[in-house]
Amino acid sequence: MTIEEVLSAEETQIFDRKSIHIDPKALAIPIIAFANADGGTVAIGISDKTRRVEGIDDEKGKVNELLRVPFDFCVPTVKAEVEKVPCTDFKGRASHVLLMHVEPSMEVHANQADEVFMRVGDKSKKLSFDERMQLMYDKGERFFEDKPVPDADIDDIDMNFVKAYIDKVGYSKSPMEYLLENKGFAKEKNHSFQVSTAAILLIGKNPQLYFPRARVRFIRYEGIRECVGAQMNVIKDVIFEGNILNMLTKAISYLDTQIKEKTYLGADGLFVTEEEYPNFVRQEIIVNAITHRDYSIRGTDIQIKMFDDRIVVESPGRLPGLVKAGNIRHTHFSRNPKIAEFLRDYNFVKEYGEGVDRMCRELEAAGLQSPEYRLNAFMLQATIRNRLASEGKAVFEAENHGLMREKPLFEEKNHGLVREKPLFEEENHGLLKEQSLFEANNDGFANEKSMPEQKAQLLEIVINAVEDKTISSTIAGNVKEVLETFAFDQIFGRKEIKSALHYGDYRAGSTIEIMHQLELIEPVKGHGKGKYRIKCKRFSFYNLNRLP
Repeated sequence: MTIEEVLSAEETQIFDRKSIHIDPKALAIPIIAFANADGGTVAIGISDKTRRVEGIDDEKGKVNELLRVPFDFCVPTVKAEVEKVPCTDFKGRASHVLLMHVEPSMEVHANQADEVFMRVGDKSKKLSFDERMQLMYDKGERFFEDKPVPDADIDDIDMNFVKAYIDKVGYSKSPMEYLLENKGFAKEKNHSFQVSTAAILLIGKNPQLYFPRARVRFIRYEGIRECVGAQMNVIKDVIFEGNILNMLTKAISYLDTQIKEKTYLGADGLFVTEEEYPNFVRQEIIVNAITHRDYSIRGTDIQIKMFDDRIVVESPGRLPGLVKAGNIRHTHFSRNPKIAEFLRDYNFVKEYGEGVDRMCRELEAAGLQSPEYRLNAFMLQATIRNRLASEGKAVFEAENHGLMREKPLFEEKNHGLVREKPLFEEENHGLLKEQSLFEANNDGFANEKSMPEQKAQLLEIVINAVEDKTISSTIAGNVKEVLETFAFDQIFGRKEIKSALHYGDYRAGSTIEIMHQLELIEPVKGHGKGKYRIKCKRFSFYNLNRLP
């Protein structure tokens, strides 16, 4: 960075300015926050409020003290690289500004007071205990992109692509030196090379050889519903493969061909062309899915589902880090920071944390609804809607196609059904009483008489996961066997599953992991490590009677 760039830059998710006079304990906070998030740069020697250039050359003792902060005031030590940028201070003297480049870390860092901070937007947020525990979990998930890929070696890397990339970013050494010296893409060990997951996905010749479902699938449906079987309404089904950049580019380009345009005469007498979804929005929703998907989930791909009234993008993985549906507009956490940084170099990822906020602003400007986010099992669904979604509802209600009158006629004639429900509640066949006793004595949790229904509800979750291609039918069969074998009050773990079902160690462990991800089981304390029981979910009398 030049001094002009340092001065003009806004404080963001990855950039902060601090005075040379800052207390070392205070400097530790943004350094820790960057390390716990996406990394970032602290510019020292510029007042963060007035942007007055102070310089550091006359403060050598203070500089040495601040250089020790990542070691002496961060627990564990934070990795940071130092750079000096020439400048002219506010007194007109030649000086320097100190840049501390902090890398994202796979560990959770705290200060000497055991406080944990994380960069959120342009602030360093102090985390609560629960948020700290969540960050520890997410850190373990986050660095899957750094794991070496078994059986992959340097021959799987597209060196021509690497050459084009380093030319773009201005790296002066050879492609091989870049791989060995940057981002942990490749490591030499025992006269052979190990390459990381990120390297295979970003610069590999054939990523799908090692990650078959690391791809994007576009499905166009006729109408506003997803139908199967004899009513299947799929009219386009296209799969995009290759490295992440090529796959992303092809998916965006293809979606562009499917977008409807409306041309009309504007108020100024000129023709106006309006697309059903803003260009940035439909691009960003795909970029987010590819950038933040959980690549450790190998059983399914990213799916772009286009209906007449909406686009739904499904990506494997939950919302990462402290990001929730309620704060997603202004909170950022990269599950795959190396992938995010790579796509940033190609201008697909803008400033960290900007994307969703800009999507909302552009949709609002176009008179459309904000994007919707929903977690289905461990698939994140992002939905954007066109004008048909909002206007269609009003038209339908106005015209109603005779359906509005159909309901009162039904209630008038009722075919005996309206009376049937009160009779059922009055006579209840003993079921209503059973429910009230159940709720009074068991706080709404299942007793022996409701066990079959409870198991049926849990199996529905498994069936939905198979239909969503979240898990395979083989894994679903294992889960079904465990659900059928163990009672709700029975404590079990890997050992008990192996004994009861004659599973191997890996099969038992992976089945438990999937059941935990699907929230079918819950951990139990006081019975040793790795013990669980089947979850008893709350349910209503109405839902009970809907079951087959």
